[in-house]
Amino acid sequence: MEAGIVGLPNVGKSTLFNALTSSQGADSANYPFCTIEPNEGIVPVPDARLDTITKYIPPQKVIPAVLKLVDIAGIVKGASEGEGLGNKFLSHIRQVDAIIQVVRCFEDEDVIHVAGKIDPLDDIEIIESELMIADMQTLENALNKAERTARSGDKEAQATVLVINKCLEHLGKDEPLRSLNLHDGELELVHSYGLLTAKPVLYVANVDEDDLAGAGPLVQQVRDYAKSVNAGVVHVCARIEAEVAELDAQDRTEMLESIGLTEPSLSVLAREAYQTLGLQSYFTAGEKEVRAWTIPVGATGPQAAGVIHTDFERGFIRVEVYSVDDLVEYESEKELRTAGKLRVEGKSYVVQDGDICHFLFNV
Repeated sequence: MEAGIVGLPNVGKSTLFNALTSSQGADSANYPFCTIEPNEGIVPVPDARLDTITKYIPPQKVIPAVLKLVDIAGIVKGASEGEGLGNKFLSHIRQVDAIIQVVRCFEDEDVIHVAGKIDPLDDIEIIESELMIADMQTLENALNKAERTARSGDKEAQATVLVINKCLEHLGKDEPLRSLNLHDGELELVHSYGLLTAKPVLYVANVDEDDLAGAGPLVQQVRDYAKSVNAGVVHVCARIEAEVAELDAQDRTEMLESIGLTEPSLSVLAREAYQTLGLQSYFTAGEKEVRAWTIPVGATGPQAAGVIHTDFERGFIRVEVYSVDDLVEYESEKELRTAGKLRVEGKSYVVQDGDICHFLFNV
């Protein structure tokens, strides 16, 4: 699972990406399309529960969950018609599982805005419109093919025609597909087309150094909009975060304290992006390592075991489970076992976020 960072040119996308991945490339020129090919990076997902677990089960190493991010070049108005690098960028977005849209919420005369004004809602509308137009083009092409097959009496094609028309009608109302209620079969079809507006979205309000708390009116506009479309929003100052990312641990802590932050805003962003993708973590804990494993929300015991190794899923017998809170209360697995607090769950168990698991399998 991966998320793509998108936005208009010069909103701070690449600065944010570099800070998140701690990659320091050459300074980008101050013009659209600085990023020609999408850059990819792996970002750890900060989780305080790992620190809690290691307090009671000291390991040789700690491995957090990770998030894959793709930095996609700036989109401009008319991208769906080939403006800028057009469809090439849209194809990159089509390949990711969620969209992180960076929205500029600061004034800076030295950084040109492609639209000539700072208006975060207008920025959001431009990108959403381009993605909706692209989806309509995809669906119209698919509809022609499905209708030809449906005329032969193919029931699957007939059902496909109904779903495509349902989606086109929704898009025709200027509504993204993520706001359309679809059942599982319809969703599977929609995802097979790689439709852009069906992907979950997280808005990132890029603020100025004078508004680290994200209290300004431009950020509030983004918050109000995100709430109206049931999307998440995080505010960051990409410029400050890039500086923080370059520091060692001690200097980083001192700088954060000096600007009134308890952790980098990027940590909040990584966690929110993780949730936007519909992901959660469970843990394994032992002397060799304490590790967070990434699974989709709703994964069963065998599916969760399969993330470690496919043999674990194939030969799954049961899983012993306890919570981080249980560990804090009893202070060791031995005491948990003595107190009968290790739950034994079978194949139908849906693993919960934060479960600490021991899998039993036979292959």
